[in-house]
Amino acid sequence: EVQLVESGGGLVQAGGSLRLSCAASGFRFDDLFIAWYRQAPGKEREGVSCIGGSEGSTYYADSVKGRFTISRDSAKNTVYLQMDSLKPEDTAVYYCAAHRFSPITYSRGRYYFRTRDPDFGSWGQGTQVTVSS
Repeated sequence: EVQLVESGGGLVQAGGSLRLSCAASGFRFDDLFIAWYRQAPGKEREGVSCIGGSEGSTYYADSVKGRFTISRDSAKNTVYLQMDSLKPEDTAVYYCAAHRFSPITYSRGRYYFRTRDPDFGSWGQGTQVTVSS
């Protein structure tokens, strides 16, 4: 069974920290790209961060750059998203997804993170992150 399970969300005050986990079963992360997305009420799902494949390259959306850190533990087949200096604007349901190819594109000196459906498994329930003022 191929499955991705998000956990680690919760309620935190502005300026606080949370660490999200994306645990995989049924496949390995090593040669894949694992991405974090988030969706706030009334908003479109947006890309937050991505790591992969074998090189472990990383990408961060401008809105979280310098505050969030993505990492992976191959032994545990788990990807983490360390979120520091959280803001109320970070409030959303956070999802992780596995892709065969990078969801990041590069064009004329700029990177673009397009929202893509998972190539392995399906969208999970996500984990709720709520940041209070």
